[in-house]
Amino acid sequence: MPLILEGIVTTQNEDGSPNISPMGPIVDRELTQFQFRPFHTSRTYQNLKRHGAGVFHVVDDVLLLAQAATHQFRNSPETVPAETIEGVRLSETCRWYEFEVTSIDDASERTSIETQVLHVGCNREVWGFNRAKHAVLELAVLSTRLFMIERAEIAREVERLAIIVEKTAGDQEREAFDLLREYIANYDGASPQD
Repeated sequence: MPLILEGIVTTQNEDGSPNISPMGPIVDRELTQFQFRPFHTSRTYQNLKRHGAGVFHVVDDVLLLAQAATHQFRNSPETVPAETIEGVRLSETCRWYEFEVTSIDDASERTSIETQVLHVGCNREVWGFNRAKHAVLELAVLSTRLFMIERAEIAREVERLAIIVEKTAGDQEREAFDLLREYIANYDGASPQD
């Protein structure tokens, strides 16, 4: 059974600017190889196909995850140059994994991009996730799949997750949940562009 690790990936856009997107690659237990599965319409796919490298970040900031999922950053996250690839990493992150693409299979709508980790860094240990953080993470993942899920199912999930947030959230989790809930309410049916 595959192990999926949720986090944020930075890739380099054609103009050299960073693209910051949530991503849940399939990883090995040693965290030396990641398999990304973005859609063809996503910037992450286009950037990895063109540039062949990126940085995967392990974060415990669910507001940052929510902002990345909706591409609604209040302020652009601070970045610093990556150490072994051309690109950037987020400066406020727990751990990061700089990687290069080893193969791409884009025969189906969701690609399979195999990567090899080149460098690992750590700013601090993961603080941890309470139930509200998990609920926000689930809603963030859902918000990236709105084009393929029935509206009634989405509404049920939002309602279910809202109960958890109401009971266990701090300010950051509430703000992140509200951002995602508003994004979902205003969704226009477009395909993913991350």
